[in-house]
Amino acid sequence: MAPIDRPFFWSILVISLILTIPALAQRKRVPSSKDKFRSTFELNLQSSATRNAAQAGGQCTSKILDLLFIIDSSRSVRIHEFEKVKLFMIDVIDSLDISPDGTRVAVLQYASTVQNEFSFNTFFKKDDMKKAVAGIDPLSTGTMTGLAIRYAMDVAFTEKEGARPPSKKIPKVAIVVTDGRPQDRVVEVSEQARASGIEIYAVGVDQAEVSSLEAIATDPDEEHVYYVESYGVIEKLSLKFRDRFCGVKLCAVVDHGCEQICVDSQNSYHCKCYDNYTLNADKKTCSLKKLCSVVNHGCQHICVDTPGSYYCRCNEGYILNEDKKTCSRLVLDICATIEHGCEHICVSTASSYYCQCSQGYNLNGDGKTCRRITMFAIGVGQTVETEIKEIASDPDDDHIFYARNFSAVPQIAEKLKRRICEEEAQKVVTVEDPCKCEAIVAFRTSVHTMLDAIRDTLAEITLRLEYLEARLGQP
Repeated sequence: MAPIDRPFFWSILVISLILTIPALAQRKRVPSSKDKFRSTFELNLQSSATRNAAQAGGQCTSKILDLLFIIDSSRSVRIHEFEKVKLFMIDVIDSLDISPDGTRVAVLQYASTVQNEFSFNTFFKKDDMKKAVAGIDPLSTGTMTGLAIRYAMDVAFTEKEGARPPSKKIPKVAIVVTDGRPQDRVVEVSEQARASGIEIYAVGVDQAEVSSLEAIATDPDEEHVYYVESYGVIEKLSLKFRDRFCGVKLCAVVDHGCEQICVDSQNSYHCKCYDNYTLNADKKTCSLKKLCSVVNHGCQHICVDTPGSYYCRCNEGYILNEDKKTCSRLVLDICATIEHGCEHICVSTASSYYCQCSQGYNLNGDGKTCRRITMFAIGVGQTVETEIKEIASDPDDDHIFYARNFSAVPQIAEKLKRRICEEEAQKVVTVEDPCKCEAIVAFRTSVHTMLDAIRDTLAEITLRLEYLEARLGQP
């Protein structure tokens, strides 16, 4: 074989390199799946470095979540790397509004087994929660990711463990952090978990298998799958989740129309009123609460609310007194409103009326008409004449009698009978012929009536005489 001409050989080699290098420079490198998620993460970090405009303007608040950390603590995770994972969790917790009615957090770690560190109802104070995270020790055996997701679905996200019921519509979110390939099946159990309403984020570190992360996470992968090259930079990922869990304060950016207070809630808002005010049916305006139900109004019967005030009212049949609080029974003047038929006087009561007669008259049996009372006065002994005249009917000569003592009273009584009979007889005669049978019957009836009246009158006279006798006997 002829020897190679060295100068010629080197010339050919140089020319080949000159032609090859530009072609190599123009050839594009095909990015791997890890490159894709790494680039996405780097872009997200750039946007999260200063946070978004809503956060800068104070218009961001933590969404209300039930957030579960599912942490890989297999043998491949070194102690100092596991510490980085704990710092990542603490950073995320720091950005959340932790409270019974706000965000609740639970943590479980897994290797070949699953270990629950604390549940959703274990801690409601951020400092207690961070202290518990800082005290977690890794398990260091196996990578049973599917088993951990199954535990999250069947146990961790139950009401017994403090997760809110579906009726509350609180998002269920899980963050899975792993650095290796799962040693069990994750596709089916992840589908079941997502179907149950759990939103899953998958964070891969170092040797994590991207296809497994995609199988675990909720779609779209670009928003739920993250990859970092080492645990040394995982803390920076907390900024991404801070943005992800940021809920814009709609009260600050929308025309909410609330008259008094706007309250931000999960992806929404609602109106609220100040103390002693109540929300109207339009759910925006407010009215002063019904003061009758919140103040000591003092109304005896009924308290009536008015806009910004109240007044007292009485039940039917009562009237409000001058103090505007107490009530008195109303006495209606029924006599003034009906045809009562009383001959002399009508007296109203609370619910009815009755008739009375003027002085010197008695009420007849019909309860309406009156008859005159003829008063005879008998003076016995040294009777005071003026008092006798006050008692007797006019004229005095026809109705006043005098006796020296009480033994003469029976004689005076006989005179009274004759006097009364004469008067009544005259009344009857002037009306009808006394010989008629009807007149006789009427006369007898009238006599009986008059006799009854005489007995009543005599009884009254006797009482008055006893009264006068008692007065005369006084020194």
